[in-house]
Amino acid sequence: MSKETQAPTTEVVSGWTDPTLDSVRGTETPKDPNKGYIALLGWSFNAIKAAQKFDRRYVVVAPDWAADFCQANNIPFIPWDFARLNDRSMEIAQRLKDDGVDVAIPLFEETVEWSGAINSVLMDKPRMYGQSILFRDKALMKRRAQLGGIRVGIFEEAYEKDDIIRFMKRVNQTLLKLDGDPDDPIHVKAFDKAGCLGHRMIRDIEDIDKIPEEEYPLLMESHLDGWEFAVEAWIHDGEIKFLNISEYVTLGYSVFVPATKELESWRDAITKQIEKLIKTFDIKFGQIHPEYFVTSDGEMYFGEVAYRPPGFKAFELIERAYGFSPYQASMLVFDPKSTKEEVDAFFPREVEDAKCYAGCFGVYPRRRVVSKLEMPKETTEHPYFESHELVAPTEETVPDRSAFGTHWGLLFFAGDDPIKLRDLLKAQEELDFYV
Repeated sequence: MSKETQAPTTEVVSGWTDPTLDSVRGTETPKDPNKGYIALLGWSFNAIKAAQKFDRRYVVVAPDWAADFCQANNIPFIPWDFARLNDRSMEIAQRLKDDGVDVAIPLFEETVEWSGAINSVLMDKPRMYGQSILFRDKALMKRRAQLGGIRVGIFEEAYEKDDIIRFMKRVNQTLLKLDGDPDDPIHVKAFDKAGCLGHRMIRDIEDIDKIPEEEYPLLMESHLDGWEFAVEAWIHDGEIKFLNISEYVTLGYSVFVPATKELESWRDAITKQIEKLIKTFDIKFGQIHPEYFVTSDGEMYFGEVAYRPPGFKAFELIERAYGFSPYQASMLVFDPKSTKEEVDAFFPREVEDAKCYAGCFGVYPRRRVVSKLEMPKETTEHPYFESHELVAPTEETVPDRSAFGTHWGLLFFAGDDPIKLRDLLKAQEELDFYV
């Protein structure tokens, strides 16, 4: 799932002081000069709040529009344009090195390559930049996974419409389809975007015609029937320190943590797959977000892996369920000055230390024309409902969804029964929030 990046406009943040921030209230946790100095790449308000409550020095590296807000709220800040890596890329790495920064942590897909480039300079490990490209280029990623003996579906690159037509025909020919049989669908995805962005399921030629030319090149994949789920793993010194399994109810709509007993029964097998992933991609530290399929015959297939926080506020769900801050956990495992004892003491026990199950649902308008936000009683009066991020519509006509689309906001739920929570999340798909 994608990690949402919603940049506030300069008009919104200019001169605005946020009284909830520890930097404003004078309650920020003292920083330990013997611990690492961390650069957060990208804008995440929740990551900043977590950093203020943590004992590491930090600096936010984000676009210019964040400058006024950071100044008003005493947030250490360096402006930088992440539009693309270019001849000036070394400039930010050298500046951070000169300032004594130890590590750069990517908060969004768009900053993963930047973190690799910067950390290769900060840590004097040139291979880290090449490794970051593997995490971003989905075709290279799958080839590296194959080299490591990890199961993946059939995949190829597409540079034009005819490539997708040929791939779809070859896949169905391989599946021994006869004339008149319905074709198996295929999936196309952007090479270097997060999760659902640019993800389309192609069932026939008409679907291919809907893909704009500017979206090429694309990655094509065969369809895998099975149970799709995600993992959030924190790694220190090449070892898994905490592994969460996020259970998708409907891909692109809803997820909850921890998983049901049925999915958790796969934990040992999933852990072995993650260990194989760590070895294949030579991951020494950090936080990864891989996605997998379990097919009906019990085989596990690798989908993709991201080297950054997941979308759909999964970090916030994990914190709600367990009580620890996943943002601080990432700062801890990225920091080269963290000790094994410190890392081991930070994390709770998976599943058994969870205080509840927490989930969220992404709302898409079900009507073509809407005039207002109206929260259904079935949602707000349910004991598991906690909050929402929906806002009133700014226009009446709902834009056509491109590919899997972008939700209009999230609903948050928490409770003690994972089956009840799963059914509740599924039920939200039949409700109208915009009327």
